[in-house]
Parts: sequence; structure tokens; C-alpha cells
Amino acid sequence: MTAPPFDPVRAGLDRGLHALAALGPDLAAHANRIGAILWSPPRIVVVGRLKAGKSTLVNALIGAPVAETAALEATSVVAVYQDGAPARAEMVLLDGNRRPVETVRGQVTALPVPPEDVAYLHRWLPSAAIRDYTLVDTPGLATLTTENEARTHRVLIDGFEQTRTASVDADAAVFLFDSTPRADEMAFLAQLGFTPLTTLGVLSRADGFGEGALGVRNPLEHAAEHAATLAAQLRGTVMTVMPIAGLLAETSHTGSLTENDARALAALSGIGAFDLLDLLDSDDPAPVPSEVRGRLVDLLGEYGMIHGRTVAASGAAALNEWLVAQSGVPALRSVLTHHLGAFAGVRRARRIIGELDQLAYTHPARDQIRAVTDQVRSDPALHTVVLFEHLEAMLAADPASPVTEELRQLVEQPTATGKLGLPPDATADQVRVQAQQKLAWAHTQALSTMTAAEDAALVVLIRTYGLLAR
Repeated sequence: MTAPPFDPVRAGLDRGLHALAALGPDLAAHANRIGAILWSPPRIVVVGRLKAGKSTLVNALIGAPVAETAALEATSVVAVYQDGAPARAEMVLLDGNRRPVETVRGQVTALPVPPEDVAYLHRWLPSAAIRDYTLVDTPGLATLTTENEARTHRVLIDGFEQTRTASVDADAAVFLFDSTPRADEMAFLAQLGFTPLTTLGVLSRADGFGEGALGVRNPLEHAAEHAATLAAQLRGTVMTVMPIAGLLAETSHTGSLTENDARALAALSGIGAFDLLDLLDSDDPAPVPSEVRGRLVDLLGEYGMIHGRTVAASGAAALNEWLVAQSGVPALRSVLTHHLGAFAGVRRARRIIGELDQLAYTHPARDQIRAVTDQVRSDPALHTVVLFEHLEAMLAADPASPVTEELRQLVEQPTATGKLGLPPDATADQVRVQAQQKLAWAHTQALSTMTAAEDAALVVLIRTYGLLAR
């Protein structure tokens, strides 16, 4: 699947905003405000239980050890990471004020005010890795203190004034879990309000999955198989599920590995796997000192130490390349950029149309604003956004409806053949016939709708299949 084109969508919305600005100075200010939302990168929030590996994954994606992973008070607040120079950190207080925060080796180690007074940390980092999207790292669910979980809800669910700003308003979610999501985690996801197309599941700690590094099965292969099963089971909640070895990802993507590390790991090559684990718990200085072995465990974990020893003989570069491949991050980056990021952009566009609708309700020039909004909605470039708008409504009203499934396929698939469930090599005549059949089905469904959302969705389906039929 290739990503839905987002540039034409932005261009169509930009045309609408220019039309809005032309209505007067007051509306020009509104157009500039909405334009700032349009041209900022989509925000992807990383959520999951305490110690699920969220900050570790954020570090890997950014390419620097900036997200706090230790038991520091900075880990108990939401942190927003976006591309920008110079590198700096600010905390946004609940009253909306901002205060600069010092960093030590790129990390915030202490907050100058109690965490309960902080809405979120705002971090700017000159990183091409997050140029296309902003990452939002959150405290863990079901944490040791109720305040942590409440703070995540305050930013992402409850809609408090200071925390529903553009800086933390998320367009998509990456949901980390181990083994199988728990009921409370699924309930939290439902409250976030994302669709399956804007939620990515991550099976974290894949290098320790199942029986772990010493099991009969390779844990990474076992995790990949389990992730595929979960993706099918959770299709109504997530786009897909990807296995990620977070520790290997962080080490390989943040420049933590050195030549000394590779030499030390290679020196352990002649030891059996079980004997190696026994050695890790001993004070025996041979063949490498215990403190060096401890560092290797922190960098690579059991899987990386056992299976990376042969590769380490070729040096740190070869070992790092192997770690990257094992981590799963390259595939994750591709999904974030070409799939989740693209649909996050569509959701962002949906939000902008909602901003225009709201303005039409509250502004004296409502008729002129509605005319602009109608023009935006009728723009062929924004048809995917309109379909997405109705998909969101149907997922809330009746996720099991066949109308919902039709909408999802139309939004998810970029080609006419894919939208109609046909093979890529289908002929133009086959496309027309299938579209006509879908059109007839939609007309039949429209005779007995169950909800207002379904009624509105079928109007759009009829228009879409009519266009495809022509």
C-alpha cells in the first residue's frame, strides 16, 4: 500500500484559507492561525504502560538519547519533541506560561517546579528524523502514582484548556504493549478517539519475546509471528502491529556503541550461551572485566550479547548495522512516514475543516465562511479527507456496519482498483462494472439507514462510486 497523497490536500486547504483571508482582516487572522496548524508536521503520540519502552523508542526515532528513561521526575510529564534549532527545552505550565529548562547531555534531569504544575515539556532538536512528524512522549498508564496517569489523560483525553493546544494535540498514536493489550489499555485507546488508520500497535521488547534469548525459537521471529496474529485480531483498533526490539533500537540509533564495546563482545565468542549468562552474574574478570560486561548488557541485552558476538568480530560498524536490522526500526520508520504519518496528515486536514465549520457557527460572516467551507469540501483533492470524516463518524456510531468497512477501504486504498477490491491489473471495464455494482448496493443501503451518520456516509459513498463508475 502506498500512502495517500497529502500535498494536494494541503494545497486545497491552503486555497480555502486564502479565500477565507480575503473576506476581511479579522478572518485573515483566523486564516493565519489555522494555516499554522496546516503547515506544522502531524503529531504522533507514543502511549503505553509504565516501562513499556516508550522513551527508549522515542530516543531511537530521534537518533539521540534525549528522552528520559530513568526514574526521574521528568519522566512523569508529557514531552513534545519537534525539529528545530537551536536545541532547547521549555516547560509549559498549567497556567499557560513557559519557562526554560536546563538540559544535561541532552536530557532534562530535574524540573524547577513540581511535576503536577507542568502541562508538558516542549523540546526542540535539530533532527531530520523528526522533520516530517512531531513525537509526543507520555507517562505510563497504570503508573505507580495516580498523578502520572491523570496527567496523560489531561493532555490527551480530558480536553483541559491548556492541554488541548496545537502543541500537544495529536493526529495519530503509536501504542506500545507487551504480549497482548490489556482491557484498560484498550479502553484508554478508545478514549483517545483515533481510528485504526491513525493508530499503530508496537509489540515492544521483541528480543525477549516468548522464551527469550535462550528459547528454542528465535524471539524476534516468534514476536513477528505473534504481531501478525494480533494485527488481524485488532484490525478494528490499529493499522497493524509491528515487533520492535527497543534496546537494540536505542543503542544502534543513538551512537552509543563503540569499537571497545565491539571488541569486548567479540572476546566472549567462545563461551556457550548458558555459560555466558552465568558469567554475567559473576565477578570473574576473564575474559572481559565485569563492569564491561555490565555495560554490554545495558546496551545489548541478552539477545544482542548472545547473537551479536560473531558479528562483533567485524567491528562496531558491522555490529551496529546488524543491531539496526534486528531492531525493526527501519520498517517502523517506513510505516510512520508513508502510512501512519500520511493518515495523520489526513486527520489533521479533517481537523482544519472542523475549525472552519466552527468558525462558520460563531462568526458574523457565517454565510461567506460556509461558502468557503463548501468549496473546500467539494475540491476533488480533498475527497479522501471527506471520506475520512465520515469514517470517523461511522466508527463512533456503528463500527460493525458494512458502510464503515466500505469507507475504510476507500480511504485506505490509493488506487481505483484497490478502492473497489479489484486486483491491480483489473481493466477499465472491470472497474466500471464493479463501481456500478457498488453504487447499486449503496443506493439499496440508503433505503433503510440505521443512524444519521450512516445516512450521511451513504450520500458520500454514492457520490464516490458514481465518480469511479465514470
